Amino acid sequence: MTNKKSAAKGVSRRDALKLSGLAMGGLAMSGMLGGCTSSDASDTPVVDEGEQNSYFESLDSCYPGEPLAENEMRITFMGSWYFQRLAQACNSVFVEVGGGPDGTAADQFVFDCGSGITAKYNAMRIPMSKLDKIFVTHLHGDHMSDLTHIYCFGPAYDRKSPLYVWGPSNSGLTYYDPYRKVNRGPYEDGTKAFCENFRKAMRWHTESFSFQTSAIDGWTRPGWLPDDASPVGDDAENDAYALYPIELDWTVEGGVAYDNPTTGVKVTHFPAIHDRMGSISYKLEWKGLSMIFTGDTKPGNYVIRQANSGVDVLIHEMTTPPEVWVEKFSGLDPDTTDPATWAAYVQMAKNVQDSSHTVQKAFGYILSQLNVAPRLAVGTHFPATDDTIKDALSDIRLWYKNGDVTVATDLMVLNVSKTQIHQRKAVVSDYVWPNIPQSSGATYEMPLYNDGATSDPLAQLDPDRDEITGEPWEER
Repeated sequence: MTNKKSAAKGVSRRDALKLSGLAMGGLAMSGMLGGCTSSDASDTPVVDEGEQNSYFESLDSCYPGEPLAENEMRITFMGSWYFQRLAQACNSVFVEVGGGPDGTAADQFVFDCGSGITAKYNAMRIPMSKLDKIFVTHLHGDHMSDLTHIYCFGPAYDRKSPLYVWGPSNSGLTYYDPYRKVNRGPYEDGTKAFCENFRKAMRWHTESFSFQTSAIDGWTRPGWLPDDASPVGDDAENDAYALYPIELDWTVEGGVAYDNPTTGVKVTHFPAIHDRMGSISYKLEWKGLSMIFTGDTKPGNYVIRQANSGVDVLIHEMTTPPEVWVEKFSGLDPDTTDPATWAAYVQMAKNVQDSSHTVQKAFGYILSQLNVAPRLAVGTHFPATDDTIKDALSDIRLWYKNGDVTVATDLMVLNVSKTQIHQRKAVVSDYVWPNIPQSSGATYEMPLYNDGATSDPLAQLDPDRDEITGEPWEER
């Protein structure tokens, strides 16, 4: 276990936990526990290594809107953990490939879109029109929750295209429920069923926004879209609210998810071992560069086979040992907690990890089994702070002695070319407005409700509403 210090000057976290609430309040008032306090500028506070990421802060800076070289792939981590905190949203990786006009991307992809990630995309000044292709590894909330914001507000901003969502097929899982004494499953629990029900759940939102046009004039079906793909619900093919699920057989290893001969990008998928049946991982290949994003998975041979002949960037989930979960989440101290209680909590945490995740030492083992080491291995889905990173790298190096390894956190940027992989940190503002580029001049069909010539934004309101009229506030 890491020896952690609280923000109190010289006061260990263990000692701080022993203090009474009154004493803790006194420490806070005196400035010893951090927060919004006044102190002399010469004071040098003790920084908790569990509340900083020195490695990330040491990286070279990059800035939103930087051009992309023609043969360069850029990978930006928009979310890197499974529970939101200010430094880390849930899971999302944005991948761009060069070759577009004026240093823009020729193609771009979102891998997972967990809660909190749209704020990071906005901070990076990435417009909604670039978030039209979503590849979901599985349907846990920390991997798909922000699909709500991307879908609902995309047409109101600048996404004048349907939204395409790739993800695994039905689990096919059946089991016996001992509490209700009934058999459960198989359920319609794949990506298509999710999108169908999601579209229904978003109905109030989309109808309320229908005084804005969402029908796309001149839309043509992309050549990479499977022939059998169609929008769920009652939306037309050429509507920005059209939601296209592209369901992938989660049992297939090396199945093709996306193949675009125009940009040269190919995305394949393979099984992930996570929690229950029905999770997948992805591999992206483009102009001799490649990236694997596992999503959540236990250690498995699928990844080894997919990466065995060499991959530029291997992004693999990893987690801390169960003891760290218990101490960090519960606040229990292994030195003062009753041993039986401590063991019980650790076993519960281990049960979760055993069904779902790759501990940091196992990540090192997987890397050691590859015939060709990745140019860069990245651990993600991980609480990235100085203490946890230090312990993780120590465990990884027990097996993987020499290859390049890093631990992702939000707004880490990887510029990948044939000659180098440059790790950088994005420098952003906390106050960025959404980036809504002007339309290219296309004309769109009439909004869903109108009087034959113009739309009426009041058309859906209660005609008997008790409304303040006349705008009396304009009298001053």
